[in-house]
Amino acid sequence: MIEVNHLVKQYGVKRAVDDISFEVEKGEILGFLGPNGAGKSTTMNIITGYLSATEGTVTIDGHEILDDPTAAKKLIGYLPEFPPLYPDMTVNEYLEFVFDLKKVALPKKAHLDEICGLVRVDDVRGRLIKNLSKGYKQRVGLAEALIGNPEVLILDEPTVGLDPKQIIEIRTLVKKLGESHTVILSSHILPEVQAVCERVIVINHGLLVADGRPDELSRELSSDHKLTLRVEGPEKKVANALASIGGMEKVVQLGEREPGCFDFTVEAESGNDIRRSVFRAMASGGWPILSMRSSELSLEDIFLQLTEDPTTDNKGGAGK
Repeated sequence: MIEVNHLVKQYGVKRAVDDISFEVEKGEILGFLGPNGAGKSTTMNIITGYLSATEGTVTIDGHEILDDPTAAKKLIGYLPEFPPLYPDMTVNEYLEFVFDLKKVALPKKAHLDEICGLVRVDDVRGRLIKNLSKGYKQRVGLAEALIGNPEVLILDEPTVGLDPKQIIEIRTLVKKLGESHTVILSSHILPEVQAVCERVIVINHGLLVADGRPDELSRELSSDHKLTLRVEGPEKKVANALASIGGMEKVVQLGEREPGCFDFTVEAESGNDIRRSVFRAMASGGWPILSMRSSELSLEDIFLQLTEDPTTDNKGGAGK
């Protein structure tokens, strides 16, 4: 659906975006991550056609954004970090204005009713935008992006400035929209990205430094492959059963932490996921697993590891 090929954006001697390439499949929700000044918003603005690239191309469902901008932009709904709303219009006036501006061929009333119901702004359609809360303004911006039923949604920090309840509501809405749209989501709230996105891209200093599923990146970037578990059962027998699992490299007994319950650290050979084998071995012995946690990196750990070194030259990146 989206193809970004060798994208470069140069401002004088500074390269804000440095030879970035990636694809987004139809129906995919992609998390787009990077620290402030990494080039995220610049890349998103180029994808939407708001900025031109110094080099490279962006293609939306076969339409190149510069060669065929009208066809490409019809496929895109864009919610910038600060939605460009007209504060002296009512919600309804603004959405009708955008509908006419986009020259949408759908029945106006039915289409706007559907969108307002989806983003839950029905109860404020008659109010001036300037009198709305930050959360409602974000919803109106999202409604504007959805007008015309674009196949691609690009959302730049859609939950910035919202309270926890509003964040959860927008997160739920984005997941629902992902069922029928291709979505690129930029956010600084990493648990939000992990909860919503199937795949993440990380850029730093204009370079693409990682591209893949969070669990794939975690396994690639983790220096070890350990599990820590607590098992109710005879310590020696449990340890022997763990040691006999295929692909097991090391079992360390950590002692009794609850009456009759023992902690163990187990380390698998590189590339082996032994969680299911551990479960089956313990179930076979009739020994309940009371807890199990992995030492693999969280998305926050991944982000920090990939962006903390300002001299990184990992242009090829991890993952895909």
